[in-house]
Amino acid sequence: MNIDRTSSRPFTILCITGFLAIFSSTISKSPVLPLFATHLGAGPSGVGMVAAVSAFTGIIASIPAGMLSDRWGRKRMLIMASVVFGTAPFLYLFVTNIWQLAIVRFYHGFATALFIPVSMALISDLFHDERGERLGWFSTSTLLGRFAAPIAGGTLLGVFAAHPAFSFRAVYIVCGAAGTAAFVLALRMPATHEESGAHQNWSETWQAFRSVISHRAILITALVEAAILFAYGTFEAFLPLYAREQGISTYETGIFLSSQILTLALTKPVMGRFSDKHGRRPQIIVGALSGALSIAVFSLSSSFLPLLLFSVIFGLSLSVVTSATSAYIADLSKRETHGSAMGILGSVMDIGHTTGPIAAGIAASAFGYRISFVSASVVLVLASLLFSVMMFHSPHETSP
Repeated sequence: MNIDRTSSRPFTILCITGFLAIFSSTISKSPVLPLFATHLGAGPSGVGMVAAVSAFTGIIASIPAGMLSDRWGRKRMLIMASVVFGTAPFLYLFVTNIWQLAIVRFYHGFATALFIPVSMALISDLFHDERGERLGWFSTSTLLGRFAAPIAGGTLLGVFAAHPAFSFRAVYIVCGAAGTAAFVLALRMPATHEESGAHQNWSETWQAFRSVISHRAILITALVEAAILFAYGTFEAFLPLYAREQGISTYETGIFLSSQILTLALTKPVMGRFSDKHGRRPQIIVGALSGALSIAVFSLSSSFLPLLLFSVIFGLSLSVVTSATSAYIADLSKRETHGSAMGILGSVMDIGHTTGPIAAGIAASAFGYRISFVSASVVLVLASLLFSVMMFHSPHETSP
């Protein structure tokens, strides 16, 4: 069934699918994964390995997923992603040791590695004038899934706390139900009027990828996204530890983290629309610098209200940047290369999000938690300066 490319039907289905898919992906790891790994006999290093496996899958699989969507079409790749969402959760039910868990996590990682960049490419295909806003709404749908999943998972673990083995099974059955629902919706996704890249041969696909990977503005924009996710990874990993060091309760720390996610979810469509109307580049710079300032100020704060305020400001900064970067990369790339462009963005995002806690952990071990926040701020400032230089020296490379 073909539809007009401006139709909202595939977009609506995609957002609902995104909520279910990311809910399923998130409930498989938060908060159950470290508890399940420990139940299987894993020590701290084993827990860390299992947690990192799916991120590694994202780094290596996002670019090929985007390229293949340019060649084969978006819907086919979304169905492939949804097959993983629908099957991987049930494999956890048969896991009996940590290595089996790592293998399942590696397989499960392909779900989001395929789904996110291909979905963003599809939205970029469907919309132009309101591209930023639509990408923002899609991001909000996935963030709501990411927000709801730990609550649902924690509730299930609490209800069945007297029977840990059964509680893990209950979580993964719910995970599988959500993933299966995402699969059914993906099958109902209408084909777009002009399935991007459906008739490319391998040579054309490779040339399209090369044109994107050699595009300086695309790479620098992706670098800014990686930098703010580097900072977000630092925030996520070390704010709870820093808050505890300052005598702040775990309940209050949960408020910091929740307020940041809610701020991000509520403002992404607004910030995306703002970038549609007023331009992406200034918004990226302002957001990156405000994010750098807010995370640096964490190191000077030691009580609940200031940390809450700067958590909200950092969430807003993250929204300002990421709602513009993905749309800007779509603006800079051609329709037939949207998949490759979003694949590169997805891979670089995962690298930033993964390396942030590692680098900040080294800084924290040597100099304390305060310096870990400052180091993340420095990375973000440097990325924004590099983007600013690109913006002023290459105005012809830009769209809005």
